[in-house]
Amino acid sequence: MKKPTALIIMDGWGQANASAGNAVEMANTPNYDRLLEKYPHTLIAASGLDVGLPEGQMGNSEVGHLNIGAGRVIYQELTRITKSIKDGDFFQNPELVGAMQHAKTHGTKLHTWGLLSDGGVHSHIEHLKALIQMSKDQGVDNIYVHAFMDGRDTSPTSGFSYVKELESFMAEIHYGVIATVSGRYYSMDRDKRWERIEKSYNMLVKGEGEKSDSAVAVFEKSYEQGVTDEFILPTVILSGGQAIAKVAENDSIIFFNFRPDRAREITRAIVDVDFDGFERTYFPTKYVGFTQYDKTIENIGIAYKQQSIDNTLGQYLAHLGKTQLRIAETEKYAHVTFFFNGGIEAPNEGEDRVLINSPKVATYDLKPEMSAYEMTERLLSELDRD
Repeated sequence: MKKPTALIIMDGWGQANASAGNAVEMANTPNYDRLLEKYPHTLIAASGLDVGLPEGQMGNSEVGHLNIGAGRVIYQELTRITKSIKDGDFFQNPELVGAMQHAKTHGTKLHTWGLLSDGGVHSHIEHLKALIQMSKDQGVDNIYVHAFMDGRDTSPTSGFSYVKELESFMAEIHYGVIATVSGRYYSMDRDKRWERIEKSYNMLVKGEGEKSDSAVAVFEKSYEQGVTDEFILPTVILSGGQAIAKVAENDSIIFFNFRPDRAREITRAIVDVDFDGFERTYFPTKYVGFTQYDKTIENIGIAYKQQSIDNTLGQYLAHLGKTQLRIAETEKYAHVTFFFNGGIEAPNEGEDRVLINSPKVATYDLKPEMSAYEMTERLLSELDRD
């Protein structure tokens, strides 16, 4: 008799005291309440040192799935990179040094882009500051920052303060300039909405999009129009009426995001020779990512190589000869596969995977149930199979 066991990860569902804005406490949850009343249960920590993050750092979806799948604490890239900056190893990283020296040797530009915040989910502003300082120390003429704004893992209107903080730092060391500003909605899509990535690409490479004389002015205009950080339109910063810096052939690019899922699409648009997400002309660059965004992406250096995580839950079940099904919709598919398997793309033996498309809406508050019904129907169908 088949008796399946289900591990259900309710991503983003936490427990806290009842308070204003606590959606879980305010919601009508009879099934969840029944489970708590009827069965033993406990709480597990999902942030800080308990999941390999710095003390006090909030957890996130990638971190949660990685630790659950591994069954032990996995030190996260945020912690690794921050530690290397403190130790000084960061400033001798061969891939980062190589990108900077490439720009010097070839007389081309050095660009860096990524999520500008201290959210610690995809990136951290302190990593960017270290990168800028390193570039100056390496003797590169200048570094051009393309700021992808958050407003999702941080307050929706916190971007203004992050830009002011960055500009203050660059003024203090007399080095670095912000060349473009855009919301993560465009520059960090992960659902193959290529029309969004195309807008970001055109901003970075062609100097097309909204125009502004300063990064600060971008926020003033956006906030006046009710547009928060995540949705800031790709904007080119001008100097003397011209784009400060456009990405060109043989330029060096350092992507300072360490989380892979939202770094893949814009990276592919730059480095993939046979890219087909939208029409563009390929040209070579010296491109370095902080971590490995995808094993299938070529023409990219990796500053921090992937850690080896053995004996994950998936590997253990496969070793026992058990079958397993991983099912999620688009938004969390990478989490129940790649991240849950310790950063390994290939499925384990006996591991089937089902991807349910997430609804094509601008934001999920327009369809809060997302594809839950479709996923439930497919799950029941899969369980009935021999």
